[in-house]
Order: sequence, then structure tokens, then C-alpha cells
Amino acid sequence: HLPHTFASPCHHPCTFPNLFLCIHTIWRDRVHNSGRASSFFIAQQARRIALTKMSESWEDINTDDVAVAPEAAAGDVDATTPATDAAPSQEAAPVEEDAAATSAAEESEAATSAAPAVAVTATTSAVSETDEDEEEDEEEDDEDDARGDGDDETEDTREHLNVVFIGHVDAGKSTLSGNLLFRTGEVDSRTVAKYEREAKEKNRESWFYAYIMDTNEEERAKGKTVEVGRAYFATEKKRYTILDAPGHKNYVPNMIGGAAQADVGILVISARRGEFETGFERGGQTCEHATLAKTLGVRQIIVAVNKMDESTVQWDKERYDEICKKMTKFLKTVGYNPKNDVHFLPVSGMSGSYLTDRTTAPCDWYDGPSLVELLDELKPQDRDENGPVRMPVLDRFKSRGTVYSMGKLESGTIEKGMKVSVHPGNHLAEVTSVEIDNKGAKIAKPGENLTVGLSGISTDQVSQGSVICEVGASIPVVSEFECQLAIIDLPTHKPIVTRGYEAMLHVHTISEPVSVERLVSMINKKTKKPTKRPPTVVKRGDVATVVLGTSRPVCLEEFGKLQQLGRFTLRDEGKTIAIGKVMRVPPDGATTF
Repeated sequence: HLPHTFASPCHHPCTFPNLFLCIHTIWRDRVHNSGRASSFFIAQQARRIALTKMSESWEDINTDDVAVAPEAAAGDVDATTPATDAAPSQEAAPVEEDAAATSAAEESEAATSAAPAVAVTATTSAVSETDEDEEEDEEEDDEDDARGDGDDETEDTREHLNVVFIGHVDAGKSTLSGNLLFRTGEVDSRTVAKYEREAKEKNRESWFYAYIMDTNEEERAKGKTVEVGRAYFATEKKRYTILDAPGHKNYVPNMIGGAAQADVGILVISARRGEFETGFERGGQTCEHATLAKTLGVRQIIVAVNKMDESTVQWDKERYDEICKKMTKFLKTVGYNPKNDVHFLPVSGMSGSYLTDRTTAPCDWYDGPSLVELLDELKPQDRDENGPVRMPVLDRFKSRGTVYSMGKLESGTIEKGMKVSVHPGNHLAEVTSVEIDNKGAKIAKPGENLTVGLSGISTDQVSQGSVICEVGASIPVVSEFECQLAIIDLPTHKPIVTRGYEAMLHVHTISEPVSVERLVSMINKKTKKPTKRPPTVVKRGDVATVVLGTSRPVCLEEFGKLQQLGRFTLRDEGKTIAIGKVMRVPPDGATTF
């Protein structure tokens, strides 16, 4: 990295009053010599200087790589004096020159705080004798490290669960999930302190844990989650992927995309007086999110009664019991079994009570498990490893000639070297790499969130809603399908469903306009059997068999074969109007009946 700009005595006297001046000088000369300053370069140099200054003795460093000031050579300052003022955590850190670089501002701040407030007359240069192009190569390699190069191919046998946080807006989902990551060790205290300072500057002191999941400025400024946040943590028993779904009604389609990937749902409810009622009543997102979660295949749900430490609640057991009673009754109507599928617990997302342990229990009336303990105790998911490969694509990108597809593997197994087909289109490709949570793997099983490298295919042939299948076991691609539809709500000015009714279909990772082609039969609520005559209209509360048509071919499975790709929701004018399951698709090779 341009050794002359760092170690040359004519450019640097190597006598810096503190580390900040050293970093500033690197930056100044970097701009002067190359016309631009690389934050990656500055961060790497700052790290090397800080770690070298904290080593116990200058004698272990090769003197050929050290530019020693004349004062130090004359003995004015003892160059063997260790840097005793450095932070203890930094002293124990190993010197790894290829460590992943963080932002220049954070590295500069950390290095400055670790540097002693005395003049240092000896500095080191760990700069390699390479071309200037090496910096660009390292920046590209750093991007690959963030995605994962597939080098670590050790198989983790722990069960993997996708956990989605859902609930009404301002229930505290992002704060709870952010604090959970902090308490499980996925986020360090320095990062939390940085977010806390940023939140105070914006007069949002209580939002700093939410900044862990809400990463863009729009979300932080408004205090509302827009995109589904994703993070990971693990325990001794299981591995978890956290999906932080937005709670505002304008972003329900994004919430559907997150819930479609989930195995377990954490329904976060605010116990604050008035907030629970707002989310639970008609128009609130508590009920809609719970309904969508069940429809999208979330089999188990944990109701986290949040903000129990709020001034209007103060861990009141009566308030907790009131919420549990109302939610139990509602979740039963949605289709959950309260005895086996629903779990309740009181928590505080801000203080962290009952998130990871019960050592500091704030109340004496709850003696159940913490949130993490409850997740570890959930029964294993039923997944078909021997079934046909089905991986709906959530997103894709291209890097160095390889197309990478991201999504959740719903059925079967994927491994490197496998021949696959991408539908619609039946485009053939070969799997060149498999990554699980940004770590390389040789084989992936159902339930894992994957990034799959594909060769022999272009980005135009893969898109959100495509499904990756094994060659010879293709998924049906249809423009028409017969389904069982349950009407749960309708716009006030369109109170009935007839032939030609249009809505938006949400199934696995795709959203597609659909219309009612014909009404086949009504389902008798008592006998559960279809009527002989087709109905002319369908109203709220009715269950009917209908044929829906899409504007373009989509990938679907019959509900009886693969539930994850055979259940769907219909939305119209910003609200969920119906839930359904695919009962029949056209014959092989046909897109319509």
C-alpha cells in the first residue's frame, strides 16, 4: 500500500503527538498523492498502528519495517516502553492484518481512544511492498467476505429457526429484537453506545436499540420499520434468523414477505394503556398480522406482552391476564391451538427483562421461561429433506460473472454441483456455491436461508418469485388455479365478490394481480361440504371454491403436496380481504384448465 507515503522520512517525521495526527497525515498524503482518500486504507493503517503501539515490546518488531525518529535513536525516549494506557480489551486483541475493515470514523475513534496521551517517537509500518492496485483488490475481497466466499464448509447440526417479529406499529418490535441481539452477544457495547449517542442527538433517547435493526435514515428518522430487517444469533441448542417485520399498515406487503420465510412468529403487543386496544381493535395490525402469519405457514406463535415496565402498567398481573385472555380467544378463531401452538410471556424490550434469562426477574407472579429459553424448548419443525427441491427466490444479484439467488429452502436439499432449473422459464443452471447465513456450506437442508451461486444463467432469467427446482422435478407454472377461499373482510364500497373481482395475490415471495374467473361452489359451514350449485356472489365470512386467474404465469403447488407454496392471501385497497389454499392446478404442461 504505497510504502513511500507512510514510511518515508521525507514525508513523515514519524514524531506524532497522538494517533489522530498520524491518521490525519496518512489521509492528507493519500489525497495529495492519489487524488482520493480510501476509508478502507485509513482504517487498516489506523488498526495496525494501534495494535503495534499496544504490543508489549518494540523489540518483537522487525526493525527493517520500522521508521525510527532521530530522537528515539539518540535515546531521548525509551522506545521499548509498552503502551500501558491502552484499553484492556484492545490489549488482548490479536494482530490480524486481514481483519474485516469497518468504517473509517469508527476505527479512527477507537484508535484515538486507545492511544496514550503522550508523545510517541516510534511508529511502525506493516505496509506490504505491493502495487497500488492491491487496495482495490482488498476492497473487492472485503465485499466477498461480507457475503461469504464459501471457504468455511463445516456443517452445523443445530436446528435452524426463522423467527419473525410481528405486531402493531410502535409495539416495540425493533427495540426488543435489537436488545435481544445485544444480550446474546451479536452486538457489542461500543456499537450500542454509539447508537445511544445518535438517538440522543435526534431527541429519540429510547430508540437506540431499534437502530440495530432499523439501519437506514428514513426508518431512524420516522421511528417506523419499512423493510424487513434480518439478523442472526445462536444458542447451544439452535441457530436463529431474526426477521423484524414492519408494523405500519402501509408496509403490510413487506411484512408478508418476511412472514413467508418464518417458522415461528413472535407477536409483540404493547401492554401500555390504550396501545393494546388500538392494535387489537378493527383497523389495528395486531389481528391482521396474526391472521397473515397463520395463513403464511407460521405454525407456532409466541405472544410477547411488551412494555410491562411502563408507568401505566408496572408489571400488573391483571393487565397481563386481560391481554392473554383476549388474544387466546382471537388466536383460536384464526386457527391456532392455544394449548400447543400459542405461548405467552411478559417482557420489557427496553430493560431486557425475560429476554435471555430470569436472573433479574422484576415480578414474582411469572415463573415461566425467558424468550430465548422458550425458543430453545419449541418442538422441532417437520421438514421434508427427501422431497423435491423448492426454493422461492427472494432476491438476486450478480458478482464476478456468477448469479446469486437468495431465499429459503422449503423442501429437498441443495448441494454444490447440482443441476437445477429455474421457473418460470425452465432455465437450466448449475449450483456453484451454497451459503447459509453468509457462511459457505456443501449442502443445505430445508428451513435454511440460502444464497445460492448459479452458473449458466443470467439475472434476466431469475427474479423475485422464481422457484429453483431440481432438474426432472419441476414445479407447476400456472395462470389459473382452483382454490378454497375464506373471505375475512371487504371494502365498504365493494361488499361482495363476484366474477371479475380483482385483487392482489401474495404467495411465497411473489405479489401478482389476480381476478376471479368463476365461482365453483360454496362450502357449508356446518357440514364442510361444497354445495351443488355455484353461487352468484360471496360475502364476508363465506368460504367458497373459486378459480383465480393471474396476469402472468406463477409457480404454485397444491396445498396437499407442499403447504408453504400452496397457501396465499388476497389484499385489496390496503387490507387483507381473504386467505386461501390451492386445491387444484392444471395438468402437467398446461397453464390453464
